[in-house]
Amino acid sequence: MNPVSPWVLLSGMEAARRETCHHLDLVHRQIAARAERLAVTEKAKARNRTHKRSGSRWTRSDEVLFQDHVDRLAFERRGELEALTRKLERQDRAITTLRLKLGEAAWRQAA
Repeated sequence: MNPVSPWVLLSGMEAARRETCHHLDLVHRQIAARAERLAVTEKAKARNRTHKRSGSRWTRSDEVLFQDHVDRLAFERRGELEALTRKLERQDRAITTLRLKLGEAAWRQAA
């Protein structure tokens, strides 16, 4: 078995961290999109239907409704969000540790 270069290992760890970050961002975008759809649907149902093509105006009450939906959906997916956040923190610690070790090793080799 060939030993893996620490620089290759660091590169792989950084790629895995980017993927985890992307996944966490994707979950947040999914929550926001779903909350917006729910708020718009709820607003459309509550609105007087005499003007079907009237322009949509996003009011403060709509924003409050949207944030309520975001909070509820985030709470429903809290397990997934917390797991991804913990994974990201572990990856950050591992990358920082490896960078410190590689920095010390490079410093010793230069001396």
